[in-house]
Amino acid sequence: MAVTIKDIAQAAGVSRGTVDRVLNGRGKVRPQVAEKVRRLAREMNYLPNRAGRELAAIKRSLRIGFLLPGVDNGFFDDILRGARAAEQNLSDFGVSLLIRQVKGYDPKTHARALEALREEGLSGLCVTTVDVPETRRVVEEIQKSGIPLIATNTDLPGTGRLSYVGCDYLETGRTAGGLFSLLRIPDPRVLIVTGSEEIEGHNQRIQGFRDVLREKNISIHETGFLICQDDDALAYRLTKEHLLSLPREKAPNCIFVAGAGVNGVCRAAEEFGSSPEEPLVLPFDDIPATREYIRKGRIPATVCQEPFEQGYRSVKLLFDYLVRGLRPPDQYITRTVIKLLENLEEPRPFLEASEDTQDT
Repeated sequence: MAVTIKDIAQAAGVSRGTVDRVLNGRGKVRPQVAEKVRRLAREMNYLPNRAGRELAAIKRSLRIGFLLPGVDNGFFDDILRGARAAEQNLSDFGVSLLIRQVKGYDPKTHARALEALREEGLSGLCVTTVDVPETRRVVEEIQKSGIPLIATNTDLPGTGRLSYVGCDYLETGRTAGGLFSLLRIPDPRVLIVTGSEEIEGHNQRIQGFRDVLREKNISIHETGFLICQDDDALAYRLTKEHLLSLPREKAPNCIFVAGAGVNGVCRAAEEFGSSPEEPLVLPFDDIPATREYIRKGRIPATVCQEPFEQGYRSVKLLFDYLVRGLRPPDQYITRTVIKLLENLEEPRPFLEASEDTQDT
């Protein structure tokens, strides 16, 4: 005979309402009680009545929040397009998004944005934020209040987040290192430009890049390390100042860009270099500026991470958890994709999504 919520409530010594709140991820339940209920549900092989829950979802709204550092950062446009596509495909189930975007990676700005979202009465939350004590505190408080949270694009390990949806940053950094080794640049001098040292993904990209070069016994001279906050204007100014501060024979002949700011870096490199080969720029992701400079020859290739899929999948996994009772994997890792001139293409149209867009 099928196990019911009543059975779990009796075994846990709590009310049916408490079990319902835990299994449906809504309302406040003490963490110890919630964990006990989830453990008993697993041990008793509880299977939710998915058909009934999906019908119930149509009768109530599911408001999902989405925080992105997307102001003046074109990379997040594709994540947002993916999230909007999921919203449209799930609209019959009452799914709607509340989007909040901030500029850069200031911890206080992110913490305030998270606190504001917490007060919006959300069913769930997708978050791209910095992993620092100020934000971790708010993230943990959000989940203790019964709001399930998915870390999108940037992981928040150890915070109790429901799942991480994004790329393997160490792998993408290693891929960039492999690409660099194929360029066979004589006397390689590399300038590293990162978005923020508070973004672990940026740090992992740099680590992966350096690891591969060390493994391949490729000796490089790092001419500098710049932090641009993923801001094109700042990236342009810092890169130009660095290039002009060195004798031409000691200036970098390759610029490794671990985050955003590609347009600014390429503008500075273009003004400094007398030919497309000096200095080359090795970035990540597929944005309009990157495509432009690939066509110009300033960028040989870019390592991408399927941002559309990240946005779409984050919303879809939250929906499946809230409505179908399906707990997502701890990590959903998107593919690492290399793009160069020969396979360069525009991003997919708004309504194109992954293979299971219509499975609801």
